[in-house]
Amino acid sequence: TAFQRSLPYSVACLVFCLIMVPAGRMQDKMGPRLVAAIGGILVGLGMIIASLGSSLSIYIIGFGVLAGAGIGFGYASATPPAVKWFPPAKTGLIAGLVVSGFGLASVYTAPLCKWLSADYGLKTMMIVLGVSFFVIVGLLAQLLTPPPKGYVAPGTPPPKPADANGKVKKEDFTPAEMLKTGQFYLLWFMYACGAGAGLMIISCCKKIVSGAGVGVIAVMALAVGNGAGRVVAGMLSDKLGRKVTLFLFLLLQAVVILALSIASAKTQPSAIVLVTLAALVGANYGSNLSLFPSITKDFFGLKNFGMNYGLVFTAWGFGGFILAQLAGKVYDKTQTYTFAFYCSIAVLILAGIMTFLIKAPHHSIEA
Repeated sequence: TAFQRSLPYSVACLVFCLIMVPAGRMQDKMGPRLVAAIGGILVGLGMIIASLGSSLSIYIIGFGVLAGAGIGFGYASATPPAVKWFPPAKTGLIAGLVVSGFGLASVYTAPLCKWLSADYGLKTMMIVLGVSFFVIVGLLAQLLTPPPKGYVAPGTPPPKPADANGKVKKEDFTPAEMLKTGQFYLLWFMYACGAGAGLMIISCCKKIVSGAGVGVIAVMALAVGNGAGRVVAGMLSDKLGRKVTLFLFLLLQAVVILALSIASAKTQPSAIVLVTLAALVGANYGSNLSLFPSITKDFFGLKNFGMNYGLVFTAWGFGGFILAQLAGKVYDKTQTYTFAFYCSIAVLILAGIMTFLIKAPHHSIEA
């Protein structure tokens, strides 16, 4: 069933986001190389275990739990060291460039998996992917280097002077301090809405566009949009501000999903229209993955960025898990994604409204 097909993917999303918290903590304390290497080992091992089983439960354990955890370790190790090398004025651009690799991955994995599974079978496909990711990620992990202690990026504004009471704005929050702010919970909910709506479409993209016979092309277009959207949103947020950029992308995503719902329901849907809309869904979804780490860094500082963003990122997994499962269950009962589409539109509009309510925390400490 559609619900069963979505389970390994949904579990992987959930495990991925939960493992980001301890992985982020390890990255802050032990550096990115070890964390990234663990990610490569877990992804490779998970793929290989999934290839050995013929049941759904084995696939969930291998792909959902182990590979999902490995993705979390790999993801947690890339953005923090990258943004630390550059000044605040480039945070959005750098975060967007780093995470664009994550979004663009489907450009090669979609056709590669189609070829391997068709010519050699699912088992061989998973073994090839597992061994490849184990080797490649393990080697590339050794190239990750954080700045030396005390490094200040060129172009970083000088610290603001203390006020009349000898206080300055608090720049760095510990995870415990962050969890005591209202901003964290607003960010978390908005992230769950924005990312969940996009992940719902990604999880069933091939099925949605099946009437036009362009499943793999649509997945690739979505991936290109996903990667490009992360870079464009990051650059725009450096110029326009994070909140304005986030509002624009959330609103645009709601409009695009409405258009996709209408276009995919037609008896003879246009392949060009569906592929274009899939790319736009990917771009708007991808914007979340550069905007929310940038906002987290702006609000709560760089010192504990790995774990702080890991906590914020749990919203991505819960949003994706809930809406992907909703889409699968609704399709099994109705043979249409219409209800799931409109649920996504509603949460996107709600998240867009909340951009007007959120402000950076203004806590002060002794200079």
